[in-house]
Amino acid sequence: MRNGVIAFRRDGTLALMNAEAYRIFGLTASDHDLGRPFADVLSARPEIIRVLAGAFELSHLPNRAELRLKELDRVIGYTLSQVKDDSGAPIGAVLFFKDLTQVEQLEERERLRDRLASLGEMAAGIAHELKNPLAGIEVMAGLLRRQVPDSKDAQSLLADILSEAKLANAIVVEMLEFVRPVRLQVERTELDDVLQQSVTMAESKVPRRDVVVRMNIEAGLPVIEGDHHQLSQVFTNLIANAFEALDGRGCITISAATAAIEADPAFAGIHPPTPAVLVEVADDGPGVPAELTDRIFNPFFTTKVTGTGLGLAIVRKIVDAHDGRIDVNSSAETGTRFRVTLPVSSASGWFK
Repeated sequence: MRNGVIAFRRDGTLALMNAEAYRIFGLTASDHDLGRPFADVLSARPEIIRVLAGAFELSHLPNRAELRLKELDRVIGYTLSQVKDDSGAPIGAVLFFKDLTQVEQLEERERLRDRLASLGEMAAGIAHELKNPLAGIEVMAGLLRRQVPDSKDAQSLLADILSEAKLANAIVVEMLEFVRPVRLQVERTELDDVLQQSVTMAESKVPRRDVVVRMNIEAGLPVIEGDHHQLSQVFTNLIANAFEALDGRGCITISAATAAIEADPAFAGIHPPTPAVLVEVADDGPGVPAELTDRIFNPFFTTKVTGTGLGLAIVRKIVDAHDGRIDVNSSAETGTRFRVTLPVSSASGWFK
């Protein structure tokens, strides 16, 4: 895994910044950068400026610390050290760092698997304890409705009982779906068809009303290896969520274009970027509060009154099973944008 290196003098001017540092921070190198204040060169990355500014002020400099760069959706591990002259006086500092984004994603997947293992045991017990009584309630309520056909009050109460029993059963089924291992039926899949079908399915779940849906599908989009049914479930959920957020008024833009998944920096030069398709589902609704976006894919986390908090968790699980990535950007000014990146070929194809 290659290191990024930034060296600067005591007066804050840049002495060295290697190509990997520019790449990780998403900056363009210039011949005039050396000798300029590092705060000017890194002005687009204020988090890094704050780290470097403490090089001569902190009594203990960070060693093997981690920093999340939210704008880039990256995590770096870094060490900051002083450079001293023969008398021991600091004359500069050096920041060594690595892009740990891939490592962080793998660790998050492992943590999710551990949580799923525990939830799976719990869900099996819940299903056994709840499904049979719920089925009994539905059957008995249905029988009672037939016995009191002339009582409007009784019919209304029994209809409520049936509705609540079905809702409770749906929650149990959704939880079982979440903890159950994903088994993909991989086939050559046209994402254009998947997205068109997903819009139709989302409309059957949530009233579209006056919401405008725009489709921007790149011509000649490659066919991917994926599970058509489960990918439809992913985009149906995202589009239905957008319908709910807009509450009958606004615009949803669905776009799909060719992309590439960058290789792990540890294998740079060995594995080329993986061909992929990037699908974006964006709405111009009220957005998700910034403090909630990091939790939006967590199981059982929801901002809806009647939500189970499992919809987006299932979405992420299916995307992960396709060796893909999903992320979200949201603000009150621009709305919410989900980005789903899916490889054209599954990783298992490497071993065929």
